[in-house]
Amino acid sequence: MTKAELRKKYKKRRDNLSEDTINDLSLAIANQLLKLSVWNYSFYHIFLSIEEKKEINTDYILNILSGKDKNILISKSNFKTGNMINYLLTDNTIIIKNSFNIPEPVDGIQILNEKIDVVLMPLLAFDKVGNRVGYGKGFYDRFLANCNPETLKIGLSFFESENEISGIFESDIRLDYCVTPANIYKF
Repeated sequence: MTKAELRKKYKKRRDNLSEDTINDLSLAIANQLLKLSVWNYSFYHIFLSIEEKKEINTDYILNILSGKDKNILISKSNFKTGNMINYLLTDNTIIIKNSFNIPEPVDGIQILNEKIDVVLMPLLAFDKVGNRVGYGKGFYDRFLANCNPETLKIGLSFFESENEISGIFESDIRLDYCVTPANIYKF
């Protein structure tokens, strides 16, 4: 299937999930993530969930990262440039929703992309070789292109993999792992 077809299919599948189901699946994803050997790093980028889009509830993962005393980074999107700026999440971080309902930090301590060890990212769909489909604006591809090549890229998905995604661009950056409620995919 094409990216556009998969976006439509998986947005619809997510729309059909209840709040309780989202929380149960999100907790299962967090528990699966604990099985990965990715906890010896320092800087972890994670997205804050857009509830209106029925994204994975990342509160469980935030609690794990906090409990392991990791540096947690959250981003602020610049829709004019298509880039994301990463800020250290602290007790003093003020978070507000932007005009797209994306929770973002107002400001804070900016951390350069080169320092990021692990990126936990949202997606709508992924395939068996680690290609992913997001919302189609390219924010994560631009962001990942500016991270170290060794940065671990981990997708989080409610659903299992597609066989293949057609229409992949050279600039699309593949995942190293994808974690679902039932499985861990390594690419």
